[in-house]
Amino acid sequence: MERLTSPPRLMIVSDLDHTMVDHHDPENLSLLRFNSLWEHAYRHDSLLVFSTGRSPTLYKELRKEKPLLTPDITIMSVGTEITYGNSMVPDHGWVDTLNHKWDLGVVKEETGKFSELTLQAETEQRPHKVSFYVDKSKAQDVTKELSLRLEKRGLDVKIIYSGGMDLDILPQGAGKGQALAYLLKKLKSEGRLPLNTLACGDSGNDAELFSIPDVYGVMVSNAQEELLKWHAENAKDNPKVIHAKERCAGGIIQAVGEFKLGPNLSPRDVSDFLECRVENVNPGHEVVKFFLFYERWRRGEVENSEAYIASLKASCHPGGVFVHPSGAEKSLVDTIDELRKYHGDKQGKKFRVWVDQVLATETNHGTWNVKFDKWEQSGDEHRGCTTTVKFTAKEGEGLVWERVEQTWSEESELKKDDSSWII
Repeated sequence: MERLTSPPRLMIVSDLDHTMVDHHDPENLSLLRFNSLWEHAYRHDSLLVFSTGRSPTLYKELRKEKPLLTPDITIMSVGTEITYGNSMVPDHGWVDTLNHKWDLGVVKEETGKFSELTLQAETEQRPHKVSFYVDKSKAQDVTKELSLRLEKRGLDVKIIYSGGMDLDILPQGAGKGQALAYLLKKLKSEGRLPLNTLACGDSGNDAELFSIPDVYGVMVSNAQEELLKWHAENAKDNPKVIHAKERCAGGIIQAVGEFKLGPNLSPRDVSDFLECRVENVNPGHEVVKFFLFYERWRRGEVENSEAYIASLKASCHPGGVFVHPSGAEKSLVDTIDELRKYHGDKQGKKFRVWVDQVLATETNHGTWNVKFDKWEQSGDEHRGCTTTVKFTAKEGEGLVWERVEQTWSEESELKKDDSSWII
């Protein structure tokens, strides 16, 4: 967040399961469409926030399974934990807020008296969240009785039922909505209140997100009955909250366009890369465009055309250098030449490429250093490289690639197999 010297242009606050992530989409195409849009147009001046019911343990598991971007802020455990950045530094002010009229021991004692409640996994029990499964037919009665008992014990709690089975007990001051309100207040006090905020969700525990004043909201097309019912009863006349026609991340992209919050054409929706141009020189756009082309080239989804190879070589400095993760150096032009023999080698296979955390720094006028993580999924394996690119702006020709240097990411699998890593 320190990179932002002015208020973020847009802050997207999104639930993960069945909102940002479509578990019915084995190719993860809607998520990858969002990824390329975010890195191309928003990463440099906006904030990405994931707001999930998942605990830190389950959140990290999802990151290994799906091509998720790295958010600037993570709100976990149904709004009871807020962390910042890659290292997920906790917000201690939020912890202090949640301690008011909360006693974990008393909550466990009272819930233990309900045979209808089945405790969720140990990883889902957090300092400010106790989680159960309960049959849908019994949820309303259990919630009512449990609320009365905890109130008598002097606690001020909130009980959230979502997904037709999950029951979470939190401090009254917790929840996805309160976490977002706290975050907006904090950003405002720092002079960094986003110009626009878009909340995205699909289930009951996301309803609070849409209740925050001045926030846009999108319920994805696959939103659950409980959220649609809440909307009909509480927000049907609010023009700032829509029910998207597209599923999951596709619905988020749709909302960005409908609310006119910024660009909403994902580079993945552009078919001809030779026609893919932006008005302003944008290193993020160049990086996203190149690696998306690389994916399509290897999947055999673009024509094996000399025009493409010539265009790529023209965008490389004649003396440009590529440093492979193994440490070997070769010319950028030779690296592009080598691409010829890999055309279609991943055709019909599960092969995807995406970039994450594309951040550019202008070192001199017209010279850029861009750092990002580049990931490949081949089958069920993920491999990633931390990548640094030096660009120079050439009048009339856009950005020229001068140097590309890669090192294996710590999370990368199969680091020792260098032979199949091209760029």
